[in-house]
Amino acid sequence: MALVEMVMPKMGESIMEGTVLKWLKNVGDSIEQDESVLEVATDKVDTEVPAIQGGVLKEILVQEGDVVAVGAPIAIISTNGEDTAAPAAPAAAEAPVAAPAAQAIAQPAAASSDAAVAKLDQPASGRFYSPLVLNIAREEGISMQELEYVPGTGKEGRVSKKDILTYVESRKNAPQQAAAPQAQPQAQAPAAAPQQQAASAPAAQPQAQAAPAASKPAASYSGNVEIIEMDRMRKMIADRMLDSKRVSPHVTSFVEADVTNIVNWRNKWKNDYKKREGENLTFTPIFIDAIAKAIKDFPMINVSVDGGNIIRHKDINIGMAVALPSGNLIVPNIKNADQLNLNGLTKKVNDLANRGRMNKLTPDDLAGGTYTVSNVGSFGNVMGTPIIMQPQVAIMAVGAIKKKPAVIETPEGDLIGIRHFMFLSHSYDHRVVDGSLGGMFVRRVADYLENFDVNQTI
Repeated sequence: MALVEMVMPKMGESIMEGTVLKWLKNVGDSIEQDESVLEVATDKVDTEVPAIQGGVLKEILVQEGDVVAVGAPIAIISTNGEDTAAPAAPAAAEAPVAAPAAQAIAQPAAASSDAAVAKLDQPASGRFYSPLVLNIAREEGISMQELEYVPGTGKEGRVSKKDILTYVESRKNAPQQAAAPQAQPQAQAPAAAPQQQAASAPAAQPQAQAAPAASKPAASYSGNVEIIEMDRMRKMIADRMLDSKRVSPHVTSFVEADVTNIVNWRNKWKNDYKKREGENLTFTPIFIDAIAKAIKDFPMINVSVDGGNIIRHKDINIGMAVALPSGNLIVPNIKNADQLNLNGLTKKVNDLANRGRMNKLTPDDLAGGTYTVSNVGSFGNVMGTPIIMQPQVAIMAVGAIKKKPAVIETPEGDLIGIRHFMFLSHSYDHRVVDGSLGGMFVRRVADYLENFDVNQTI
């Protein structure tokens, strides 16, 4: 009998963990290769995870609601279809998953001896922390400085949900256990307790000092308010946006473009296109086409940062922000956008937008983006200052198209006429994109829009 360990797959760059939403199969069920076994949610997309091999689902190692790191085992599949027990090695691998209940009972007794050593000797500076871990740390009053000392069992020493919860538990229990023999003197003279602990158990002092930080004052609200808890995706978006602002020094350049030719061309073709293709002809694919051309002219916009290295991407994968019915945003991307004509871009834009609104996007739709465009004009906004999608280094917002009086230069002289104008807002990471490059890039996009070929067909 062959047993295969099924692990949490990687579902896009920068995604290090996923939440198990629902198991679609039960223990003992037969599974075909590539058949969906469970539903998983990340901060970017909800998706089904297929079986890596056909067989019988022998064991489920994680439960619904659990947050699991990428690469961690989630199930065991028997590939020959026999319903026999798993050997000792896989059973041992299951122990860390099945153990929390037993640990929760045994932990208080061991906290006094083990909690003090549940810290790294040196801070793990520059270590990646998932939004879930950061949320737990924030709720428990754990500072970033203290978080760097928390031992991690994840990939490259990263702190998992289990690691942070274990640390929080030992952090709460250690001072109580160490102070238990002197509980009454502490109650009578709290101010003397730190000195007594310092004399008797210096190693426990940092945890005793950190314990008060775990208690937070109750929030107070005045007036007539409604408290709405953020959903999972909104919490993730909030953490991503904060992380992006911390990582990248944002600079935004603005250009106003005359898009009269584009408006007139679209008005000419949109009804015929709708009848022929059954789809809408929007401005978004035209904007993406101009951005893709400008990226080929300025390839250092199409980069990301990895420590002290700049990674230049040869593929031009342009992401587009899509508003979901919940009000949240998701950013699928068009792979190799520079290789598609206007009709191909229109098909891709409509497909991604429709599947995004129906929650039918796949991890591949969201992975690999190298540049992003956000159409804030669809909300009636004339301009915006968008936040960069990490690990990209730039993002462009296109505003609403407005009619304005303008000076029109002709061979016979200048005239006043009505033209259609639009603002382009280009935010970029000033660590690697200087003002000259960021400004020239957005100007080049405007040039491509203003010089749009009105004689082309679609």
